[in-house]
Amino acid sequence: MNTWRGFRIVSGADQVARDLGALAVVPASKVTPTVRPWTVNGIDPLADPAEYALTSPGSTPQQVVNLTIGGDVMLGRRVATAAARTGDVSRPLRAIGPRLKAADLTVVNLESTLSRAGNPQQGGDSFAAPPGVVAGLRDVGVDVVSLANNHTGDFQDRALVETVRQVRAGGIQPVGAGSNYTEASRPVVVTRDGVRFGFLAFNAIGETPRAAATSPGAFELRMPPRTGPLNQADLAALTTRIQALRKTVDVVVVLPHWGQQYTHDPVPAQRTVADALSRAGADLVIGGHPHWVQSAQFSASKATVHSLGNLVFDMDFSQQTQEGVLLELTYWGKTLKAARLTPYVIGADFSPRVVSGARAEAILADLR
Repeated sequence: MNTWRGFRIVSGADQVARDLGALAVVPASKVTPTVRPWTVNGIDPLADPAEYALTSPGSTPQQVVNLTIGGDVMLGRRVATAAARTGDVSRPLRAIGPRLKAADLTVVNLESTLSRAGNPQQGGDSFAAPPGVVAGLRDVGVDVVSLANNHTGDFQDRALVETVRQVRAGGIQPVGAGSNYTEASRPVVVTRDGVRFGFLAFNAIGETPRAAATSPGAFELRMPPRTGPLNQADLAALTTRIQALRKTVDVVVVLPHWGQQYTHDPVPAQRTVADALSRAGADLVIGGHPHWVQSAQFSASKATVHSLGNLVFDMDFSQQTQEGVLLELTYWGKTLKAARLTPYVIGADFSPRVVSGARAEAILADLR
């Protein structure tokens, strides 16, 4: 068998997908997210096909949309204190900002309220960030934030509602929380280059109140390990919304806040729920909360990542809580063509920076 730079030369995309040590030259039409494209001079042939050095007969796709999803962003507590000393409350986002802004559509989980209008509900683990961080998030290209997590309610109802209002007023779409159940469960739809992306988010950890008909909170799914056994009525309500959204958009993205903290292993209920969401029509199920990266699964058209890890946080008590990955996806029209997991490490200044080499490989190994 022929080899090049240690890679085995094979003849098709199917063989490459099955063999991490294989390399093949194939037309882009045959490539799926299970194959990693080879960059030339830093240009990705799927993310930026018009600039790629190697071409084959056929037209360049008319619609190329790059979607980036990041992990848990906590801009309060020591992160806020350190950033305030610089005069820029969004300072921790600046190092990785160009990477976020390069995407056509960027999404993160905002795990801090933007108001202290009520009493702290979790003591020293009550997270409130300065309202000015919304402008910073927008500056680095964030378009959608999930508020379906266990800290959106840290300063009670008024602060939660004010947080939703401030995010929206800052030009970012909030999803997963609101002044009542209707608002909290309502999807967000964003169109890029004619491709419609629909987002739903839910909290399975508790602590933030469950949104009700006339009271604020998060869209909730009760499930292990934190909020009891898997509640079939909650799951049915979620899958019904996915099925309805599936009829109106091209790509359905579900953002769960779930799982067990400080482990790389999803609890069994995460896999059960992810499978149910996929069957209902979800294309992407991308989770948060464990503060460590957790396993990822990709097929030709769908992806599940149980946890992307922390993106900005002050959990500097372990190596794993300072590691994470960006999920960078490329769509050609409605078709998912590429999925890249880009590792980073959070520094002493609470800023994430992309890493390569042995450290990157070690982070990625925790997702396999």
